[in-house]
Amino acid sequence: MNFPCPYCGIKLNLLELQLEQDLQAIIKMQQAFGAHGNAVWSYISLFGVTPLKTKAKKVRILLESVKRLFDAGEFSWQKRLYKISQAGIVEALNTVSLRNFDTPLTNHNYLKTVMVTIAEREEKESARIREKKLREKEEGLRNAHRDPDDNLSYEENRQRLKGVLEVLK
Repeated sequence: MNFPCPYCGIKLNLLELQLEQDLQAIIKMQQAFGAHGNAVWSYISLFGVTPLKTKAKKVRILLESVKRLFDAGEFSWQKRLYKISQAGIVEALNTVSLRNFDTPLTNHNYLKTVMVTIAEREEKESARIREKKLREKEEGLRNAHRDPDDNLSYEENRQRLKGVLEVLK
């Protein structure tokens, strides 16, 4: 579909302009994934996105959805919100990428089911760590308010008690 530019009159192709914008967006988004770019690309390749020239828009949309997941650190699945770390997301991406699918993927549902188990594992681990820190804090508070004389033996405590009783008489 060609049309003339309103400013200079050059014939432009709308599809080529859209392709160029999509490719620029894809290149800019690569930086958001950093060292995990290979894991993201291996996951996106499961959606059957070749040749890139005809499927650039699909690639851009998939990258945007994965980028939103990386940025938010949470996702919803079956009306429940799960928090997940970037390491957990990368682990899920690698797990899904290693699986052989007969047909290209159409949505992120399988990735989300894998991420649910990872998010629940991370939540249990973080709850265990929080509980351990709380116990250590409580133990520290209990020890901080103890009288240094609490470590006296039975006989020493008995002698002190006799001394107090004599003073009171």
